[in-house]
Amino acid sequence: MLTQTTSRVLEPSDLDAALAVLDRDPVGNAFVTSRVQVAGLDPWRLGGEMWGWYEDGMLTSLCYAGANLVPVCATPRAVRAFADRARRAGRRCSSIVGPAEPTAQLWRLLEPHWGPAREVRAHQPLMVTDRMPAGIAPDPYVRRVRKDEMETIMPACVAMFTEEVGVSPLAGDGGLLYQARIAELVGSGRSFARVDDQGRVVFKAEIGAATPHACQIQGVWVAPEYRGRGLAAPGMAAVLRYALADVAPVVSLYVNDFNTAARRTYRRVGFHEVGAFMSVLF
Repeated sequence: MLTQTTSRVLEPSDLDAALAVLDRDPVGNAFVTSRVQVAGLDPWRLGGEMWGWYEDGMLTSLCYAGANLVPVCATPRAVRAFADRARRAGRRCSSIVGPAEPTAQLWRLLEPHWGPAREVRAHQPLMVTDRMPAGIAPDPYVRRVRKDEMETIMPACVAMFTEEVGVSPLAGDGGLLYQARIAELVGSGRSFARVDDQGRVVFKAEIGAATPHACQIQGVWVAPEYRGRGLAAPGMAAVLRYALADVAPVVSLYVNDFNTAARRTYRRVGFHEVGAFMSVLF
């Protein structure tokens, strides 16, 4: 019998209860939901543990503890419990990311033990849309990346990641995990690009997390020499068309608040802010 309030590592038999929590915010929880729907709650398949917080015997909050630490529908009391568990386990993640308020609380509790962070991005607007934009024609040259084009897309992915995160995804394991993730997205038809006559990627983006209710666009990148030519908005419109037609009825993304050009582009394509994420990078 569980005590009135307690936290524990969830097991495969807890799947329905976990999905019920995740379903309370299909857009904000898309990343964790997509992992759980594919892998269940087995830590080996999930790539980490799922921690649960119970109040009056009911599962009310979650925290995904894998390569990222992600609080899900986490109340202040749940965050304190998750922080205690994370502190005891030691830092195994490369980032903490999630809704801004619980993530900020989690970081306040963990910073004395895990700090300093390499970078804290305290406000990352979460943006959504459920329709195609008026007045922005999708770029007809943006298409799905084929499985035989890994060598074409990888340099652009590495450049985007390095520019966005500040470290190369090839560090550590030589990029094996990162390459596997890109291959997974290409293989599932969720990697998109415009390639020029010389075979170079000039625009690219991926649909990262995907559930029946919502999906999340990530990795948006325009080659430096092509910036300022108006490729981003039509490129995004093209990816959005694929996403709405083939993946989910609601499309989301989150963006750094200081990236005013990207936020302007996303608004032009019809995205509007519905909340904020926060990321702590190690």
